[in-house]
Amino acid sequence: MNLNQIKNVYFIGIGGIGMSALARYFKAIGKQVSGYDKTPSILTSELIESGIDIHFEDNIASIPNDFYIENTLVIITPAVPVTHSEWNYFLERDYQVKKRAEVLGIITKDTFCFAVAGTHGKTTTSSILGHILYESGADVTAFIGGIVENYDSNLIGNGKTVTVVEADEFDRSFLHLHPDIACITSMDADHLDIYGTSDAIEASFVEFANKIEDKSNLFITNELPIKGVVCAVNDEAVFEAFNVRIENSSYVFDVKAPNGLIKDLRFGLPGKHNLMNALMALAMAITYGTPTDVIARALVSFKGIRRRFSYQIKEENLVYIDDYAHHPTEINAVHQAVRELYPGQKVLAVFQPHLFSRTRDFADNFAKSLSAFDEVFMLDIYPARELPMEGVTSQWLMNKMTNGHKKIVSKEDLIPAILANDARVIVTIGAGDLGEMVPSIKKALYESL
Repeated sequence: MNLNQIKNVYFIGIGGIGMSALARYFKAIGKQVSGYDKTPSILTSELIESGIDIHFEDNIASIPNDFYIENTLVIITPAVPVTHSEWNYFLERDYQVKKRAEVLGIITKDTFCFAVAGTHGKTTTSSILGHILYESGADVTAFIGGIVENYDSNLIGNGKTVTVVEADEFDRSFLHLHPDIACITSMDADHLDIYGTSDAIEASFVEFANKIEDKSNLFITNELPIKGVVCAVNDEAVFEAFNVRIENSSYVFDVKAPNGLIKDLRFGLPGKHNLMNALMALAMAITYGTPTDVIARALVSFKGIRRRFSYQIKEENLVYIDDYAHHPTEINAVHQAVRELYPGQKVLAVFQPHLFSRTRDFADNFAKSLSAFDEVFMLDIYPARELPMEGVTSQWLMNKMTNGHKKIVSKEDLIPAILANDARVIVTIGAGDLGEMVPSIKKALYESL
């Protein structure tokens, strides 16, 4: 497919974090962009404000009249049901209909592509890398699975020759990409509804890794069973972060790299997992040829990602943090960061499980991770693309927790319950629509101060 011949791009499921980044990209390069989503959200509001036409009813009549077969690309999200009438309208008329991953594959084939893979850390690592490259003056576009605070967008830059993409393992999407430099941050079991077993997930990552013929351009952690350049924190590696300390709520550290020692780097995102993400981004940037002084400045100025350990309130007597964590490993990372920053403080975690299948597959690990907090409010499971599963409920999950300070809370009762709690540190966790409530929670907490 030649994207230069495409005039219009139509999205079915335009409000998704990955889809909306593509929508911004195509609008930025001069395409006419329109689309459908099931429900309005903060993201769809931002897209509408940028001049993109979006509707929220599955209605063929809402498709623009000038979106003809020969000049229109249709992009769909896997979450859309096969019965969707607009999708079928395009299929029946032989429009070019592609998944988001396929379109990213087309874009990356014609650019120098950095691909960030892993079951955790993709968004943060790709955001840091995109920021470094943009600050260095590279002709880059970075497609991010979250809103980067520095740019208030999930798209960094509008370059034509260099791309940064999240290599998403869901539905084996990352196998469509054409990476020149890549990293794999982790290979924990996830998406078992797609893969079935952890061995199948590992095999898929191995297939992705094989896309990088020169293994000096593939960066891994020291526990992965894949050949590549090892990055590690306080452990022997090709790229090793060491002498790690905390100064003014930021990490300060040194890095041993093949091109020499880099001293006194500063990075403001809390949590050892984020330090590892920064190291991965640094390793890829150095390998590409980015000067170390540019990397150092970019690490200092990186502000983080919306819903990734995102401070909503940071006052002396109250801290409110919001995080997208939806896997036990990610919840553990949030807990580690909170305890490191606020030792001895009572921490209330508000958790919304995401997907019935993920809740079922990792129930014992979820229970263990959540029990580490001082108190837990549990919302109902956010179904996303799934139908309910018998016996898989938030109450069932909560019953597995060893922490006695826990309760089920409805979304309607959540804010009053938070306000009545005496925790000094509050963390909202989950990948569902809990994120839509964050502004209201923040407002209510500020008013209570």
